[in-house]
Amino acid sequence: GLLMAYGKAATKPSTITVRNLKSKPYIDLTLVVMKHFGYDVVNNNYESFTINPKPVKAEPISYTVEGDWSGGAFLLVAGAITGPLTIKGLDVSSTQADKKILEAVRDSGATLSIRDNEIEVACPPLGDRGLKPFQFNATDCPDLFPPLVALAAYCKGTSIIQGVSRLAHKESNRGLTLQDEFAKMGIEIVLQDDLMLVHGGTGVTGGFVHSRHDHRIAMACAVAALKATDEVIIEEAEAINKSYPDFYEHIKSLGASVK
Repeated sequence: GLLMAYGKAATKPSTITVRNLKSKPYIDLTLVVMKHFGYDVVNNNYESFTINPKPVKAEPISYTVEGDWSGGAFLLVAGAITGPLTIKGLDVSSTQADKKILEAVRDSGATLSIRDNEIEVACPPLGDRGLKPFQFNATDCPDLFPPLVALAAYCKGTSIIQGVSRLAHKESNRGLTLQDEFAKMGIEIVLQDDLMLVHGGTGVTGGFVHSRHDHRIAMACAVAALKATDEVIIEEAEAINKSYPDFYEHIKSLGASVK
């Protein structure tokens, strides 16, 4: 936000200095977008950013907004659990941080096929019984924790996700929220310093869960429910409207029973 504000307002070179910058991929994404619109920003090793005044351009600019990897992550996990599933509209060359979900899905043993603007993901040959635990560092992509937990719930063994310290100040305290809500579905999650240990493969049960008014928690619970032993009821389920209003309709179109 500061980069864009300074870019718009700068009449002379300006510098923003930062300390201990997190989520660097989101900065990369911002810089790519600004460059497309003619802004000149120099990245000084993520320690400071020099914004030069934008030259005046009278010509209109055409820009196509990328597909959202944050929302797409839930669909990719759904495919790994219940696939095959083909997802279109995600740019595999994107600088979006949440593109790293592909690494976790591949490490879990799911089948991935990446083509132009299209990704096909499927269960291993043994179905969800063939999914294996994974290790993943989500420090720079903390929004992936909810879909990663939904995936880990079906992996036979303990998956380890690093970066729990980034979760305290999201729409909910996601570390504790994921631990509490997935426990209601029979999945044990242990928080250990900056690590989250998800004991998966024990079977996802039905039950009542609560979104905590957090869109990603609601979607994670819905994806985990796809192969639960009984129905999962999500309270305050409309939290998804913040980022993915059509999520339940898309899940329903895949054959899930959604009421």
